[in-house]
Amino acid sequence: MAALALLAACAGMEPVAPLEQVARLPRDQIATFQLEGRIAVRRGEENFSAQLDWQHTPTTDEIAVSGPFGQGYAQLSANLSGARLITKDHKEIAAADLDALSGKIFGATLPVAGMAHWVLGRAASNGAVMVNAQGRLAGLSEQGWAIEYQRYESDAADALPVLLRAVRDDVEVRLKIDVWSVK
Repeated sequence: MAALALLAACAGMEPVAPLEQVARLPRDQIATFQLEGRIAVRRGEENFSAQLDWQHTPTTDEIAVSGPFGQGYAQLSANLSGARLITKDHKEIAAADLDALSGKIFGATLPVAGMAHWVLGRAASNGAVMVNAQGRLAGLSEQGWAIEYQRYESDAADALPVLLRAVRDDVEVRLKIDVWSVK
């Protein structure tokens, strides 16, 4: 609960760096992105929170996570050959993909593959969607997850999400995005 309270407190803070304010591709055409932000995961009584730096291309993901004050640093990477986690003390865990790897790490499979679409404010498959007045996703139900889009970077139709929440069973994932870069 303390991690979620910290994340909630941080949600009202100004971003650590300005969000990219340049013309962008429409969300459905974005293939590559980098984001920096904070993630909080709650499963039952267990909580995890970290800083997040995620670089995504159509075939690769590089995700660096670090706890408060740089503690607990880990590097997750995935490509068509599989996924792996390398911890600060050089331990390695491998799996077929990032979703399976998250299951090994957290004891619950997180929607990492779907999240690459969800963070952009679009569905990964044919989920049920709710849109807001600007025509952007307000909510999405997909792959057993309920995703809420709690804030976008602006009121523009192509604005990207900066605060979202995903829930499935007893697992809750909150993501606060501070910096976006898209291609």
